[in-house]
Amino acid sequence: MIKVAVDAMGGDYAPSQMVAGAIAAANLRKDIQVVLVGRKEDVEKELSGKDYPHDRIQIAHASEVIATEEPPVNAIRKKKDSSIVVGMNLVKKGEADAFVSAGSSGAVLVGGQVIVGRIKGVERPPLAPLIPTEKGVSLLIDCGANVDARPSHLVQFARMGSIYMEHVMGVKNPRVAIVNIGAEEEKGNALVKETFPLLKACTDINFTGSIEAREIPHGGADVIVCEAFVGNVILKLYEGVGATLISKVKAGMMTSLKSKIGALLVKPALKETLKSFDASQYGGAPLLGLKGLVVKTHGNSKANEVCNSIIQCVTFKEQGINEKIKESLSIETQEQN
Repeated sequence: MIKVAVDAMGGDYAPSQMVAGAIAAANLRKDIQVVLVGRKEDVEKELSGKDYPHDRIQIAHASEVIATEEPPVNAIRKKKDSSIVVGMNLVKKGEADAFVSAGSSGAVLVGGQVIVGRIKGVERPPLAPLIPTEKGVSLLIDCGANVDARPSHLVQFARMGSIYMEHVMGVKNPRVAIVNIGAEEEKGNALVKETFPLLKACTDINFTGSIEAREIPHGGADVIVCEAFVGNVILKLYEGVGATLISKVKAGMMTSLKSKIGALLVKPALKETLKSFDASQYGGAPLLGLKGLVVKTHGNSKANEVCNSIIQCVTFKEQGINEKIKESLSIETQEQN
């Protein structure tokens, strides 16, 4: 049984969609137990009248909520009874295997490092979301946690990302590439130029070289390594272009009678194709390298993404990802010595 704490008060549609996602996950999997963290009366109201396994959904009362506009460090320090702090303390104490939140990104990142804590040897925990591609999915690491990263950080990102893709997503010998402005080794800024030979020297990853942004949607690599500024720009542009294209396709199909008839004919196939590019079905972004699992979902997450984020935690725990990260760090230490 995997116990997942869920921030019931975080996100644009909290607590309704967070609770709905928790119910969906518990109904879907009998090996999941959910602890909804938040204001008890609000959570009970959302649970009222719903069909769910009462023995596998609990409530942990938290009287405070950290707003997205609050300074993260101060909020984590002062709001000890917030849903984020209470939820992360459950993970720290071993009372939950994972924590899922759609709340303040800054508070989740700070809380993850300060409360849950880093695995010994991990320099900077990265946020690593799965993004849809022509060939399936790729892991974008880092997308928001470390804007000013060093070469050694990126090397660890590559190792942790490779472990995640192989053992959580089942990709054998995942291809690892670093984001660059060209395929040539000598191209890039100072960070990329310094990191490239370090990745090339890693014996425990399948490093394939540089990847240009246009190759990412084609599935040019399974693990896409970059610092958080670049990663966040890629992620936001990806989401924006995807939403725009889907909107344009739908609008184009409604322009004439012929196009409407054609739309009816292709609707089942098109719906299935567009579904593969819906990032919500892949869950949230794990903050890798912590002593416990913390998953950050989009602020506008609906029940489907929350449900998938909870289920994602099961595979992470079953595959012993933290133990494998520790093994990878020991290999890194040996190589340096």
